[in-house]
Amino acid sequence: MTGSRFAALLFDFDGVLIESEASGNRHIADYLTAIGHPISAEESMARFMGRSGADFLREMEGFLGRPVPDDFHDARVVENERCLVEGIEEVAGAVRFVRSLPAGLPRAVVSSSRVHWIATHLAHLGIADVFGDHLYSGTEHVANGKPAPDLYFLGADKLGVPIERCAIIEDSPVGATGAVASGAFVIGLVAGSHCAPDHADRLRAIGVHAIARDFDEVAALLA
Repeated sequence: MTGSRFAALLFDFDGVLIESEASGNRHIADYLTAIGHPISAEESMARFMGRSGADFLREMEGFLGRPVPDDFHDARVVENERCLVEGIEEVAGAVRFVRSLPAGLPRAVVSSSRVHWIATHLAHLGIADVFGDHLYSGTEHVANGKPAPDLYFLGADKLGVPIERCAIIEDSPVGATGAVASGAFVIGLVAGSHCAPDHADRLRAIGVHAIARDFDEVAALLA
């Protein structure tokens, strides 16, 4: 990739750069099913994918019809620690793509996950230097995480670029909702293994400006 028609890029993380949406929702589905609330990994992704903090817990409580059990948090900590130690594979083509970005093109990660999670997995992939300190968390840096657009506004502001001149790469309906509301150009990426055959249609219905089935298509859209 030699250039971009946008002044900055904002990347979601889980499901865009790493394959954590599939593994994480398999774990959530297994937990909920084991406590008597059967749900498939696909249904878990439809309900919970892209949500952060309090919004995730509200959605979980709505599904359960009661408060989230205390041991759920313990189970998630154990699973997250395993992933932090072992790493999670890239979404196909992600590393090559970010390494191809023009050196002077501002870029940031804008994710519902915490900065420690993002930074650790970027290091596992060998691309921590690509984003520097521009790692922004919907859980830690804004009062209203996705699907609110606040995190995208923050990322653009930190990069010193008007949001209207940014492109956002998102995979989840929750994230795409906030991205579209921000006023940026939104690319719906359906390259991750968690993306069902109808995933592109779901993102189009939200209003993303383009669909990319892999990072070669992302590069073509940005050129």
